[in-house]
Amino acid sequence: MPKTLDQVYENEKATVIDIQGGQGIRQRLGQMGIHPGDTITMLRYGALRGPILIEVHGSQVVLGRGIASRIIVEEAE
Repeated sequence: MPKTLDQVYENEKATVIDIQGGQGIRQRLGQMGIHPGDTITMLRYGALRGPILIEVHGSQVVLGRGIASRIIVEEAE
């Protein structure tokens, strides 16, 4: 069942299905290595609804909750 990246639990893997938003957000996430079809591991949530730390392609990336809420994912096996 699809959900947004900010709804994924810590230490859970998810596959990116889609990125909602315009060309700017897609390009920015693409530069960070986040594309549809990629597998992301949720590492840690920031305190008080702060940023989240994920791992994609072996690199750790920090995303704000607003951007994370635009990334549609589904659970990876």
